[in-house]
Amino acid sequence: MNNYQELSEKELQAVIEGAAKVLKDKQENKRKEVITKIKQLAASINVNVEIQEGKKSPRKGIKVPIKYRHPDDPEKVWTGRGVSPKWMQELTELGHRKEEFEI
Repeated sequence: MNNYQELSEKELQAVIEGAAKVLKDKQENKRKEVITKIKQLAASINVNVEIQEGKKSPRKGIKVPIKYRHPDDPEKVWTGRGVSPKWMQELTELGHRKEEFEI
């Protein structure tokens, strides 16, 4: 193995990039092998398997705008999705309506 302490920054970066490419290629080859095995096993019991590749959720990574803000602490916010935060629950239990805190 190389002594990485003796390599320059450029050389280290080249090693990292090369290793990342080799790793990606190995992972892709392994993935293809596993898919082939799955299809062969499925065919052996007369089952048709359809594998969808490369599809990602179109909504993944989309930020939802903030809809509500705590009246006294502007750091406490809520998008209106999911379970309401404790601060919103406490305020609604005190008789407030959530519409009062809309931005």
